[in-house]
Amino acid sequence: MRFYESRRVLDKKNASSTQTHVFGARMRQARERLGLAQDRLGVLIGIDEHSASARMSRYETGVHQPPVSTARRMAEVLEVPLAFLYCAEDDLAEILQLANKLSAVDRQILISSLRERVLT
Repeated sequence: MRFYESRRVLDKKNASSTQTHVFGARMRQARERLGLAQDRLGVLIGIDEHSASARMSRYETGVHQPPVSTARRMAEVLEVPLAFLYCAEDDLAEILQLANKLSAVDRQILISSLRERVLT
């Protein structure tokens, strides 16, 4: 394996590790905002109560990454958009959370406003 090939492999590993950390941190942030314990969140998304706390802990610490279907259930229970759980930038994560609370009409107004600002 050449140096540049091994570098790409390392970059992929670091990106994966960072993404796992981001997911866990966002999950904890949303869970704590609602005042939910790890085990309660696990039960609410359909995990057996005897393993819920351990599974949630592993997701938050980055030991494991949940399947997208599990992450989607978490997002619903945590009242955040799925993208929030994977968003590395704090300001964009806040935008996602706020936009999620808007009505469909208000989201369209926001989108139009953003397009106008970005494209002009």
